[in-house]
Amino acid sequence: MAWAGEVLDRVTKRGELKLVLLNDYPPFSSINDKNELVGFDIDVAKAFAERLGVKLSIDTPAWEVIAAGNWRGRWDICICSMTPTAERAEVLDFPVKYYESPAVLVVHKDETRIKGIADITGKTVAAQSGASYEAYLQQTLKITAPDAQQPSFPFGKVTVAPYETETVAFQDLGLGGGKRLDAVITNYITAKERIDATGRFKIVSDKLYAEPNWVAVEKGDAAWSAKVKATIEAMKADGTLSAISKRWIGIDITG
Repeated sequence: MAWAGEVLDRVTKRGELKLVLLNDYPPFSSINDKNELVGFDIDVAKAFAERLGVKLSIDTPAWEVIAAGNWRGRWDICICSMTPTAERAEVLDFPVKYYESPAVLVVHKDETRIKGIADITGKTVAAQSGASYEAYLQQTLKITAPDAQQPSFPFGKVTVAPYETETVAFQDLGLGGGKRLDAVITNYITAKERIDATGRFKIVSDKLYAEPNWVAVEKGDAAWSAKVKATIEAMKADGTLSAISKRWIGIDITG
C-alpha cells in the first residue's frame, strides 16, 4: 500500500517525478534515432511534471512488472496507456482518464484467411504480455472504468502468443501470416503507426472494444490520486492534452 499523502510529499521534496512506461509503443512512447524516449505519453508526463515544478525521470521495465502493482515507491506514476481492469484495480488506483482509442485486429498485408475477428478461432494471435489484449484473447477481460462497455468475444479458442514487446510480435507477423503468427491485437493508433512505417500489415476489424486509458498510481494514496486527477483535468481544460494529441496523432483523442 502507498502511504496517505506521502507520494506527493516525496515528489515535492525530491524535486523529481518518477514515471514508468514502455519504450516500444509508438506513437505513445518509443526510442528515436538519437536514443531518446519520445511520444504522446512522454510529452503528457513532461507537461505534468512541469506543473508540479519538478523534473521527470523515466524507467521502462517489462509491462508485467508495471501492471503487477506493489511498486513500493519505485515509481510515482504510470502515464503509460493503461486500461483499468478488475485485476489491475486490485493493485493500482486509476485517478483519471486521459485518452481513449479502440483495440483492433492486425494481420499481414497478404493474409486472406482472416477477414474479421471471428476468423481467429484456431489461430495463433499475439498480444503484449499482461496487456488487456491478452485478457481479451483469453476471453477474461473486464474493463472497470466508469461507464465502460464490456467487450464481447465473437470467436472460439485461440492460441495466445504473449510477447514482452510488440515490436518483436510485429517482426514475427511481418514474416507472413501462418509462419510464426496469424495476427496481432493492439491499439488502433499503434497499429496505424506500424502500418504506415512498414506497409506490411493491415487492420481487418472494426473496433473490438473501446479502450479507455487512465493514469495509474500506487494503490492507497488518496491525496496523490486527487492531485493527479486535478492536474490532468487542468491540462484537458486549457488545451494542453489536445495539443499534444494533435502533435503526435493528428487528431484529438483526449476528449
